Amino acid sequence: MRNVSGWAAHHRGGPLEPWHFTRRDLLADDVAVRVEYCGVCASDISAVRHGDVFPLVPGHEMTGEITAVGSAVTRFEIGDKVAVGNIIDSCGTCPPCLAGRENWCRRFPTLTYGNTDPKDGLVTRGGYSSQYVLPAKFTHHLPEGLDPAGAAPLMCAGITTYSPMKRWGVGPGKSVGIVGMGGLGHIALKLAHALGAEVVQFTRSEDKADDARALGADDVVLSTDEKQMAAQTGRFDFILDTVGAPHSVEPYMSALGMDGTLCVVGIPEGAIEVNPLSLIQGAKTLAGAGSGGTVETREMLDFCAEHGITAEIELMRPDQINEALGRLARNDVRYRFVLDMAAQRQ
Repeated sequence: MRNVSGWAAHHRGGPLEPWHFTRRDLLADDVAVRVEYCGVCASDISAVRHGDVFPLVPGHEMTGEITAVGSAVTRFEIGDKVAVGNIIDSCGTCPPCLAGRENWCRRFPTLTYGNTDPKDGLVTRGGYSSQYVLPAKFTHHLPEGLDPAGAAPLMCAGITTYSPMKRWGVGPGKSVGIVGMGGLGHIALKLAHALGAEVVQFTRSEDKADDARALGADDVVLSTDEKQMAAQTGRFDFILDTVGAPHSVEPYMSALGMDGTLCVVGIPEGAIEVNPLSLIQGAKTLAGAGSGGTVETREMLDFCAEHGITAEIELMRPDQINEALGRLARNDVRYRFVLDMAAQRQ
């Protein structure tokens, strides 16, 4: 077994504290990754507050360096720079897995933390740690030119927003709205702009308007302004809703044009309520998406490298993780916290 240091919550709602634990010795198809940077996702807060498996080591947006490879691994060598996301294994035999869409594995994919790994029976522990061990298949080369700290959030926020935009054909000639300008929303804005669409940023924060335009928005709409919202009726081919707090989707259904799609990737607590007529009138679609498989994740990383897309980040030391989680819960970040895991080794 490999000795690892990290940061763990030891009970529901508890603070994260230094913790030493073990990871498995490498299987033939495994790699070991020294974690250099790990993004801080809102789902980490949810896991700490509402999870069932403790001690809990969060973190599922990692970049780092290969330090060891299993005997059957050919894609990686020691020293390679890599990225790891929120899925680290799957059954490999069901139709979604065979199509490279392992995020919809019928057995359910093995998540980066808080799951029991079928291969070794151990609880998965996340990237708020010095090292990670996982199958090479779910490890991705980090393209040259991508800043590893800014690239870490691409492994959750990036693929979660890239995947639905590709599926629904976001590109030139399309009018796209992005709801929310947080960790997911600001990356979605960059991606939609790079894909060539007309992009409109919806935000409750008037002071984010200048940032939105600097990141590629063609227009900014204050979602709390009824007149501005009413002026959007029928404007959009596709709207991506990234908001994780309770809110009404009805104004965004009205903003869709004929055959338009509103896709939800944020996960607010409680049910989403939609008037059936909002769907029927204009033959509109309410859809959802989450994460992505290995094929699309590699495509996303290459696309981001080609267009110079990384997250806007605030870099924190690992011992600042509780501060980061508290500020994130208050929406006090522009736009993603990233932990410099190397700082804990100094």
